Amino acid sequence: MHLSKVEEEMLSGGSGKATEKAMQLLVALGDVLGAPRLIPIVSAQIAGVSYGNIGDAGMELLEDWASQGAKTQVKATLNPAGMDLDRWKEMGVDEEYHAKQLRIIKAFEMMGVQATCTCTPYLVGNKPRRGSHIAWSESSAICYANSVLGAMTNREGGPSALAAALTGRTPYYGLHLKDNRKPTIVVDVKARLCTTYDFSLLGYTVGGIIGSGIPIFRGIGHPDSDRMKIMSAALAASGGIAMFHVEGVTGEAEGFDFNSVERVCIGQKELEASREKLTSEGDPDFVCIGCPHCSLEEMKDLARMVKGKSVGRGKALWILTSRGIYKRSKEKGYAGVIEKAGGKIFVDTCMVVCPLEKAGYKHMASNSCKAVHYVPSTSRIKASVMELSSALEKMMEAGQ
Repeated sequence: MHLSKVEEEMLSGGSGKATEKAMQLLVALGDVLGAPRLIPIVSAQIAGVSYGNIGDAGMELLEDWASQGAKTQVKATLNPAGMDLDRWKEMGVDEEYHAKQLRIIKAFEMMGVQATCTCTPYLVGNKPRRGSHIAWSESSAICYANSVLGAMTNREGGPSALAAALTGRTPYYGLHLKDNRKPTIVVDVKARLCTTYDFSLLGYTVGGIIGSGIPIFRGIGHPDSDRMKIMSAALAASGGIAMFHVEGVTGEAEGFDFNSVERVCIGQKELEASREKLTSEGDPDFVCIGCPHCSLEEMKDLARMVKGKSVGRGKALWILTSRGIYKRSKEKGYAGVIEKAGGKIFVDTCMVVCPLEKAGYKHMASNSCKAVHYVPSTSRIKASVMELSSALEKMMEAGQ
């Protein structure tokens, strides 16, 4: 693997011990994957933030790197933490968990990472330009960045994304190469797609059927960013998919010969099978929306849907978003409407990485297939995927 003089200096410890370790990790990764060299990146997005996921060992490793003077060389943002950093008590989080989660955030901040704590960094300022090389590690954000934004990233792990942030480089292989970004399978969609929930089901179905590769979708119209956002999350959850194309929508789909690769057809029957797979017995007592984190437009829609209503006794409505979007939704009045109806809006975290079971609820409903796919294993509670309006109908009553 060829290294520049600057990279050789990093590898030999000339830029500090932490940078040396970061470079060692990247070189080892590049050697294994056959990368001929490293390339500069413009941004990193780092997962492995929740204390519940990385534990004491991960926390101590981050503190060790931070104490050695590690500093980011490019814009770097964080994935969701295991709690709302301010309202953690309302989530049922205990003091020990809270204290250790803050230690993790502090270590990242000491290294120069922005504590955005969101899975949608492109909504809060980390939005790379088309064709730029990045190193992101949140699966839904990776898929969105490659497909919708046209940036170029592989599926990084938390450590490799952090190493990339500390060196400003990543190995040159995989989806950083244009020839590796071409569609590998055509997905002809015959099902009727009306809502964001339908696009989540579509992504989950396709990911489960093809497993990996790069699908190109036909017959889904011109989905907006929120629909492609939730579809990205579902594709990455049920399969190892890091990129997709949409005919007539995504830039890299132009000029594709649809007869050059195999095809699969997805109809209503296949979507219904995914819905059944992601449905648990019994009625949910808890609705959680925001996987990936809600956009401002989604906050607006939620406010419209709950206006004049209230959350029923013994039930709960949680909305998860980033601090930036929450601030803007407060200014627009959307947050106030949701909170007046009894909904709770949390930031910094998501239902997949927080200790959801500590809140005391038994059965979560969500319009996100990714959330419902992971929550039963991460929090040991039941979960069901539902159309948003149906889920809210089960939670809300006429206003008092």
